Amino acid sequence: MRVAFFGTPEFGIPILESLMKSSHELVCVVTQPDRPVGRGGKVIHSAVKDWAIKNNIPVIQPERISKEIELLEPFSPDVIITAAFGQMLRQNVLDYPKYGVINVHTSLLPKYRGSSPVHWAIMKGETTTGITTMQTDIGMDTGDIIMSKSIQIDENENCEELTKRLSFIGAELIVTTLDSIENGTAKRTPQNHDEASHYPMLKKEDGRIDWTRSAKDINNQIRGLNPWPIAYFEYNGEQFRVYKANIVDDKELRGRAGKVLVSDTKNGLAIQCGAGILEPLIVQSSGGKRLGIKDFLNGRRFELGSILD
Repeated sequence: MRVAFFGTPEFGIPILESLMKSSHELVCVVTQPDRPVGRGGKVIHSAVKDWAIKNNIPVIQPERISKEIELLEPFSPDVIITAAFGQMLRQNVLDYPKYGVINVHTSLLPKYRGSSPVHWAIMKGETTTGITTMQTDIGMDTGDIIMSKSIQIDENENCEELTKRLSFIGAELIVTTLDSIENGTAKRTPQNHDEASHYPMLKKEDGRIDWTRSAKDINNQIRGLNPWPIAYFEYNGEQFRVYKANIVDDKELRGRAGKVLVSDTKNGLAIQCGAGILEPLIVQSSGGKRLGIKDFLNGRRFELGSILD
């Protein structure tokens, strides 16, 4: 089949590699327009665009593909594959190719519909997730399931690490899905909408740590929000990002939530939570470097007994 791939971040690269090695023909890549990034406003390409250029695959970068559907005409795709594309598709796109649009979704649908399923699955303490290939319809991840594969979430795995693992599973599953569509054996199973869960797009404010929550919940938040938007707390008006932490104890109470129990270069940093104690392991101050906690504490201290915001 002639395949048009719609995607933007690094997650799509293993899928593209897998499509290139398959019996199907990758005819073009559709990705988000180049955007200025950072304080300097440097314009960068998406990871998918960089890959396509290196592999001599035509690239389309519409502001809204639904309004510029004619850009696909030279490529005559039989099917469109989407994976973290970043644009909602209207019915004119869904109906454009013979076999419609197949999405590679990073959850076991109908659970965790929406734009950040890996983040939310970790933050909600799930131990299992997976990849679903589905026939996209006009709803938000509501289309028929074609195939799925589940995996265990490692207890210390963060969102970036889990997403990378899922990208390789998605790369394998999408080719199997396309093969089944081509040979007429694909089975489409309607989702049970009564079992669905949907979580909103993440904002930077979602990273703020509430120390009245349990150490386990806060650790899940830290894991789920790495690499973006990153969990953080405040102390004396300054913001500190936490990239990794360890649960010292999940029940002990030694004072008010947010209390600094330990703060030195030998023993690190320990914070009282609503239930249990948490030890930040990798921390970054505003404008500073990301450091292991003992190196971080070489340059500053959190006063024992003080309460973190």
